[in-house]
Amino acid sequence: MKEINIFDKPRNVKILLTLLFGGCLALLIVNFFAPKHSHFPWEEWSGFYAAYGFVACVTLVLAAKHILRRIVKRSEDYYD
Repeated sequence: MKEINIFDKPRNVKILLTLLFGGCLALLIVNFFAPKHSHFPWEEWSGFYAAYGFVACVTLVLAAKHILRRIVKRSEDYYD
């Protein structure tokens, strides 16, 4: 018998995505009205932490792909 997962029903996925996007929208709206206590002026820019996190994530992926891969990768017959 096939086990049924909660995400197998398209209705449940639609509800989950609606809640996710609604939460993101609510946080974006709150970001404009919440007071910011920053140490540096650029931290007060709206969306600074989102942009910083995105750039950091892309940098980590590219570093892992182009730099670390050359260090860690082994030849095909390494274990022979």
